[in-house]
Amino acid sequence: MTSLTKVKAAHADEAPAKRGRRKEARPGELLDAALDLFVEKGFAATRAEEVAARAGVSKGTLFLYFPSKEELFKAVIRENLSGRFKEWNEEFDLFQGSTVDMVRYCMKVWWERIGATKASGITKLIISEARNFPDIAAFYQQEVIRPGNDLIRRMLERGVARGEFRDLDIDYAVYSVIAPMIFLIMMKHSLAPCAPQDYALDPERYLQSQIDTLLHGFCPGKVSR
Repeated sequence: MTSLTKVKAAHADEAPAKRGRRKEARPGELLDAALDLFVEKGFAATRAEEVAARAGVSKGTLFLYFPSKEELFKAVIRENLSGRFKEWNEEFDLFQGSTVDMVRYCMKVWWERIGATKASGITKLIISEARNFPDIAAFYQQEVIRPGNDLIRRMLERGVARGEFRDLDIDYAVYSVIAPMIFLIMMKHSLAPCAPQDYALDPERYLQSQIDTLLHGFCPGKVSR
């Protein structure tokens, strides 16, 4: 075999591997591109061909992985939100501190992993467009809202059971924990232009203030800082 033939053979052997690696990378690239566009433009206004173009693939390639725009959006939700609940529930099970500490940790981690990231725009999109897309609304409720509420409920029930929190109407106390998160998302993605420019909202300071307010309402006595 000549040296030229050997080079061609080596390249032929490498090509399938390179194509394989590229093919494996494409779903992640498509999800990243889809997240960007859904947050920028909304669900209704985003076209499948725009997602494919931003990811650098053809529309046909997009539909090889995701048969519709709806399935693509569901995959974005799983990748960025609902897929995290297994990890968060495991952290809950292993947490050794007080429930007061757990509440502070929960809010801090939510901001770092979701609120401060582009993924927070998914919630704003759902708030804006859910009524027009009932199937997606039902999916979001099943994949995000219910697991999220259940996790917060576990946290509050832990505090009550350990005597750290007074008896609570837990069904509604859950929403007291969620509300500051929703406010920050709406401020970040919609309301910021309406806020006074000389009084910028510091998200971490805001969360700390909300946590203190919540805990003084939940706890039977003085809360340690």
